[in-house]
Amino acid sequence: MEVDLLTAVAVGVLILLIYHYVANKYQYFLSKPIPCVKPTFLVGNRGAAIFRTKDVRQQTDELYYAFPNSKVVGFYELTKPVFMIRDPDVIKQITVRDFDYFMDHTPTFSGNRTEDDDSATGLFANSLFALRGQKWKDMRSTLSPAFTGSKMRVMFDLVVECSQSMVEHFRSEAKAGKRLECEMKDVFSRFGNDVIATVAFGIKVDSLRDPSNEFYVKGKQMLDFQSFTIVIKFLLFATMPWLMRKLKVDFVDADLAVFFKKIIKDNMKQREVHGIVRNDMIQMLMDVRKGTLKHGKDDQELNDAGFATVKESQVGKSTHARVWTENELTSQCFLFFLAGFDTVSSCLTFLAYELTLNPDIQNQLYEEVADTERSLGGKAPSYETLQKMKYLDMVVSETLRKWTPTVDTDRYANRDYLLDDGAGLQFVIENGLQINIPILAIHNDPKYFPNPERFDPERFSEENRSKIVPGSYLPFGAGPRNCIGSRLALMEVKLVVYYLLKDFSFEPTEKTDVPIMLTKKAVDVRTENGAWVEFKPRNL
Repeated sequence: MEVDLLTAVAVGVLILLIYHYVANKYQYFLSKPIPCVKPTFLVGNRGAAIFRTKDVRQQTDELYYAFPNSKVVGFYELTKPVFMIRDPDVIKQITVRDFDYFMDHTPTFSGNRTEDDDSATGLFANSLFALRGQKWKDMRSTLSPAFTGSKMRVMFDLVVECSQSMVEHFRSEAKAGKRLECEMKDVFSRFGNDVIATVAFGIKVDSLRDPSNEFYVKGKQMLDFQSFTIVIKFLLFATMPWLMRKLKVDFVDADLAVFFKKIIKDNMKQREVHGIVRNDMIQMLMDVRKGTLKHGKDDQELNDAGFATVKESQVGKSTHARVWTENELTSQCFLFFLAGFDTVSSCLTFLAYELTLNPDIQNQLYEEVADTERSLGGKAPSYETLQKMKYLDMVVSETLRKWTPTVDTDRYANRDYLLDDGAGLQFVIENGLQINIPILAIHNDPKYFPNPERFDPERFSEENRSKIVPGSYLPFGAGPRNCIGSRLALMEVKLVVYYLLKDFSFEPTEKTDVPIMLTKKAVDVRTENGAWVEFKPRNL
């Protein structure tokens, strides 16, 4: 009995100590001159994500609008304090002017991983997204020439081939008398998969005609962002990466990483043995290994592929003498797959949905497509042709505004930083703490975009662009650490819209949700019931 009592007391003391330890963690923002969203014990402000009670937009809005007059708001990832930056000027200050303090993303997958770590998490850690400090700078400048306007011209035909193949598939289905009622995320995930396969992996797959091909199936498995396990892993990697490394936990199945890595290595070997040259990412990585991938003479001129395009900073144009290992280069293809597979398909899904619900906008865009076709006189459109289509660019820009695939982005303080907004707000962000930039919430804030629920491409007309508050439109991130692949993503989106709209109109069906509902199960912007649209042939 005495032993039982001592055990109970010991357990009680232990629970009390744990409680006080966690409770003390939630005192952090009391010393800061900024408000903090009240946390829940242990889960902080991420209870809705863990228990799936709200979709990602609702989760972000709950934090973003908790203190609508504050430039900076505090919240907690489980027990870890995070600064949410709500003000465009402060965002520019942190991501551009004082970039050296916030050069890195939060070290989720990095840490003690080595260049030779070929596990799934190792591939993440060696990718451009996860690299830190000077190593990131060197990799960014290494890869920057691969994403210039001149290189997009080189890869243009590969994306055209995928776009034409998709349209031909649907034309054949229509000629066979089939009704083309399609779920957009599924359709465009398959298109995105085929583009990444050909552009980044050097292989040709056809995911519409061969829906169960191995490349697509394994890609879907890797990017199952609705899995409860993935949500929990995501939060643990974000808050306790040291523990996940110690436990040797991979973010995704290691066998999937091996599969994709083998494709890249085998492809490189085949090209070296047979002297094959192909205008894709693998070829460019092989050129990196040889030291022959450089900025072209015309790269400075081709610095704009649309309003949403981000421009390369001086970091990307710098030089270095670092030699990269095979695993480090392979990791970049792995990243291209992860970044390109889902974000492009998400943008296209919501773009098609909005055109379906807004027939006037769809008709105006179709007229631009038809006018462009007539001006070409039977020739295929070129990269330059695409950039001249002003209304297409406006529609894509507005889609990226209202339905930004990237909900938010982060930065990591690599040393103590005194934030001073010049208007009285002043405090220190300590070394090792995280900055959150709520892109989707800012894009849908009526303060910056009046009537944000309205899909209005005219916001991005040449007459209205000057009205957009600098720093409030961030579809591809901000500062030198922005998305390196913005030109490729925009080229993919514009090409497939061009070819689809040329031959089909987008019509609602009985399955089309109005308004659309977002799922509570995913960590990204994803629909609950799908985005259903019917492709109606214009001419057969």
